[in-house]
Amino acid sequence: MKRIGLWSVTLCMILACCVSCKSKQSAYKAAYEQARERQIEESSVQAEEIAPVSKSKTTTTSPAPTTPIPATTRQEKITPIAGEDLAGIKLYSVVIGSFRNKTNAYSLKERMQRDGYMPVLGENEQGMLRVILTSHESRQDADVSRQEITRKYYPDFQDAWILERRY
Repeated sequence: MKRIGLWSVTLCMILACCVSCKSKQSAYKAAYEQARERQIEESSVQAEEIAPVSKSKTTTTSPAPTTPIPATTRQEKITPIAGEDLAGIKLYSVVIGSFRNKTNAYSLKERMQRDGYMPVLGENEQGMLRVILTSHESRQDADVSRQEITRKYYPDFQDAWILERRY
């Protein structure tokens, strides 16, 4: 009788350990998947990056550009999520964050609202939420805005990029 009790207590302890390990494993798995998605997204962004313009004082045959070229530009069909203003998304937009998690997107939006901006949340065809800080009709204006944002919030938002809206 004592052996049965001992075996049942042992079995219960083993099951309790397995259950607690599974919850830790699922938490680690979720964190790993999020990091992997970020890595995949960053690698696709790096593949699209344009080489920076050299600022050396050597003489070149081509004239220096009047406005710097943005680090990254993407074309996407984007729609504002529920409660957002469609007029807030123009042809060229400066995106400072991309999220799958709505809580993270809303948190960044609220932070930028406290800083005096009027950010808009948009969703692309793959379901990624884009936090659009400023939106412009011209590419040059968007480039200038992106540079101002990266300077103002250094070292945050150094990977801000330009979204060219497709309709």
